[in-house]
Amino acid sequence: MARSMMIKTPATLLVAAFLLLAAAAEASKFDYAGAFDKCLQFFEAQRSGKLPSDRRVQWRGDSALTDGYSQGVDLVGGYYDSGDHVKFGFPMAYALTMLSWGVIEFEQEMIAANNLQRTLDAIRWGTNYIVKAHTEPNVLWVQANKICAFTSEMKGWRPGACDTDTVTPLFCPAVQVGDGDSDHLCWERAEDMTTPRTAFKIDTHHPGSEVAGESAAALAAASKAFKPYDSMYSDLLLLHAKQLFTFADTFRGRYDDSLQSAKKFYPSASGYQDELLWAAAWLYEATGDADYLQYISQNAEAFGGIGWAVFEFSWDNKYAGLQVLLSKVLFEQGGASAGYADTLKQYQAKAEFFLCACLQKNNGHNIKTTPAGLLYFDEWNNMQYVSSATFLLTVYADYLGVSHGVLKCPDGEVKPAEIIKFAKSQVDYVLGKNPKGMSYMVGYGSSFPAHVHHRGASIPSIFAMKDKVGCMDGFDKYYNSKGPDPNVLHGAIVGGPDANDGFVDDRCNYQSAEPTIAGNAPICGVFARLASEPAHASDTRFSVFISIVQSLNNVCAIADDNSPAYQQPHDSTPSNGSPLEFVHTVSNSWTENGVERYRHVVMAKNTCGHAITFLKLRIKELSGPIYGLTRTPGKDMYQFPSWLKRLNPGEQHTIVYIQGGPAAKISVVDYKTA
Repeated sequence: MARSMMIKTPATLLVAAFLLLAAAAEASKFDYAGAFDKCLQFFEAQRSGKLPSDRRVQWRGDSALTDGYSQGVDLVGGYYDSGDHVKFGFPMAYALTMLSWGVIEFEQEMIAANNLQRTLDAIRWGTNYIVKAHTEPNVLWVQANKICAFTSEMKGWRPGACDTDTVTPLFCPAVQVGDGDSDHLCWERAEDMTTPRTAFKIDTHHPGSEVAGESAAALAAASKAFKPYDSMYSDLLLLHAKQLFTFADTFRGRYDDSLQSAKKFYPSASGYQDELLWAAAWLYEATGDADYLQYISQNAEAFGGIGWAVFEFSWDNKYAGLQVLLSKVLFEQGGASAGYADTLKQYQAKAEFFLCACLQKNNGHNIKTTPAGLLYFDEWNNMQYVSSATFLLTVYADYLGVSHGVLKCPDGEVKPAEIIKFAKSQVDYVLGKNPKGMSYMVGYGSSFPAHVHHRGASIPSIFAMKDKVGCMDGFDKYYNSKGPDPNVLHGAIVGGPDANDGFVDDRCNYQSAEPTIAGNAPICGVFARLASEPAHASDTRFSVFISIVQSLNNVCAIADDNSPAYQQPHDSTPSNGSPLEFVHTVSNSWTENGVERYRHVVMAKNTCGHAITFLKLRIKELSGPIYGLTRTPGKDMYQFPSWLKRLNPGEQHTIVYIQGGPAAKISVVDYKTA
């Protein structure tokens, strides 16, 4: 008796593949490009000074327009740190470093998301401020205080005494503009501030190596980010970066020893040695000057660079970021860094300790997680640490992917795709895949915090309510209000849930409900990275598609012994005098905002019989991001990335690009052989 059976034809399998792709697309519903855009909007909301007319955050107005003027220096601009109106120089510089690092690693993804220019604008707003504050090689203006820091024992003291001149002020210099103590006595809009903000500086007699070093790192990283787009500005930033590093290194000292009030808000628990190494690493990244690499190597042990295995990366503790950044030198240069290879490998070992601890594969020495899987570092603004750790995981996965390596943890090897999958799980938690079913990014999705610990968001805009809100008036009417914020602080990532995934949406809950620029900055680049479906992503749709195609190959071979097995669409360009043979395949497709996009993989094989040491390609009709090549001056021109020094005979180099429509056209313009 014959059995009825379903015949799996190629057509039915393709239908199944695309049904599964659609299901996977539904499961991965987060709009990472939208999250990236909102992440940048938060920086616009935090701007201090004279705001541009084309600003997107319309409820904000000009503020703090006389910062530094009483001392004869222009300190207008920069960023407010969080939910208050203090400009803390130390975490601000760190935020700029991380935004710039995001551009350096994910430039093409940001272009694809149509937000590279806004990212550079966000960086420039802060770097302009640092450049203005660096008035002499060994002077950095770092604080302008409200004249209102009091103690309760002072005669005539009362809350809100900032608005009177009846009490003698106590000046407490710190690495910031605005006094934290007095600022926290008021709940008012930035636009309503009327109290003086006296400026202070670090210099040779009052050193602050942490803030000077971090400012040097920020300007060096920004210099590299701006280099292809504004070379003169890049050179200016680099000049200041070099001077600030020399200042930080020559006149060593903790900034919170020189400036006591800094200890209340941003104390330097790790000391200044990590900032000195961090600044030198960024100067090496920006210049390629081996003197900085020598400095990093010589001071590796004394400064803790290869001795500290850490469990966080933050505005204070730079060691994990430093170690990942220096690992990049090994990945890119290999034998070219031979003189420092042993030391760099020790930095790399410490980097991988941190990464394995995040991935829960570090032989029990792991970073804690909540029951739902969120990395949990600290009860106070935990999301800032999630943001920075996710960034390091993402960039390291890409370093490994390009070099075809794996992360070797005590509890097993981890492939780049698995690292990306874990990083994505952290991002998805932030955006709403969590037990509360809410986004911890304000303004993203349908459920997000509506009572953010943020003065400007909680008080009606000056354009909606002209009357001035007094220092103490804001507490009664707005801070203690149970109503939602009248201004949505789009893109702000709040402190986040507790160790058990719990969260109370309460403005008074500043540990969990307050956002910071230091928390937002690292994850901005990760949003861009995930939005562009990069080459080594752990994408469920891609895995499903490949498995179906493999099944299809088998079925086709069984169905017709006389027909060749199914092959993915490809096109092979023969040498014909060219030193390379290009084999092009389409490895994935998906729909994004109604547009069908394709992941193109091009294998460039050296067929000329000699090692290729220089290559220039012309790529026409390219509309999306590309990986494995570096853009050069000239229309449609690309070359080998800096880490690829030669392509030996018979070797292949992988190029990946993403776009809708037909494939790009690749041709060799020029090349040199060994």
